[in-house]
Amino acid sequence: MSAETMTERPTLQPGQGAVLGEHYLPSRADEVRWGWLPNADASPVLHVADGATVTLDTLSHEGLLADQGRDPARYIRQFGDVDVLDDAVEVAGSGIANGPDDGPHVVTGPIAVAGARPGDVLRVDVLDLARRVPYGFVSNRHGFGALAGEYPQDRDSTPTRHVDRMITDGSVSHFAWVEQRAGRDVGVMDAGEGRTVQFALAPFLGLMGTAPATSAPVPSVPPGDHGGNIDIKHAGVGATLYLPVAVDGALFYAGDPHFAQGNGEVALTALEASLRATVRLSVVAAADLPGVLGDIRTPVVETATHWIPTGMDPDLDEAMRQAVRHAVAFLHGRFGVPRSVALAYLSAAGDFEVSQVVDAVKGVHCLIAKSDWAAWA
Repeated sequence: MSAETMTERPTLQPGQGAVLGEHYLPSRADEVRWGWLPNADASPVLHVADGATVTLDTLSHEGLLADQGRDPARYIRQFGDVDVLDDAVEVAGSGIANGPDDGPHVVTGPIAVAGARPGDVLRVDVLDLARRVPYGFVSNRHGFGALAGEYPQDRDSTPTRHVDRMITDGSVSHFAWVEQRAGRDVGVMDAGEGRTVQFALAPFLGLMGTAPATSAPVPSVPPGDHGGNIDIKHAGVGATLYLPVAVDGALFYAGDPHFAQGNGEVALTALEASLRATVRLSVVAAADLPGVLGDIRTPVVETATHWIPTGMDPDLDEAMRQAVRHAVAFLHGRFGVPRSVALAYLSAAGDFEVSQVVDAVKGVHCLIAKSDWAAWA
């Protein structure tokens, strides 16, 4: 790979390039959290009105982490003469602690939304996702991933670069880049022996959430009722994410940007790469929720074609059961269909997918086709 093969687009440095929202929130080293989420005691870094649009810069953690040298300029430029984001350099070079007990994610926020109260739901409409750089990484770290103990196979205590990947102390990070082929941008990865493999790009934020009602530290890796690291690939441009509000102002945050991810995220990471996201943040009052989410108050994704209830648990079987329960509750509460009919419908037509199996709390989501329920609207 050479830098010349990448799709040529301006690097979106902090404060540069298009800002589509009414507000702009960069990832400043003195405001972000690294490996931890906002809790009930967190101070907002931005206050917005109900229905406001916000453009926020999100940072990939790849290239910033200790096992990569915590020096993104040095690390990333081993793979080509490419631009490195100034905020990545700033965060990595700051005094923010990020050790083995901390999550990897750089978290932008929190944002307080006027009028949001416990019992309400925050509606997050994803309006735009712009690539900040034309490259990213897919990593498999020792002791993690769907095949922990079997992979990584390349284990070397001495950092070495093997054209397409960097091996450091039991971690293998594959460099991938964006290239235009047959008139469309695709992700490309070295496949050995002079070959490459390409795959479709479908950017989304793996981590979006609201602050839970606790003063205890909240780690960034496991998702939950607050949302967080749910890693549902359907939450791209045009999608809506509904998040329960547990504290005044909701305290919305985002991070873990991806250019692409397969369901399961089996290696450990998706194609991790920085995005500039524009979202609309709106409050759905508690009284209006039955007509929106039925009987459930856990994260739900909505696209133009599907409603997508979620299930999350450390045990994958229980995550599946939770997803089924929540899908039944959604259909029963929103449309008044008997629960037994809802379950039968889901068995005939509901598509249950594994969101991810690598974040301690595993995820399953259910795709319910809106077209099947058009007559009930």
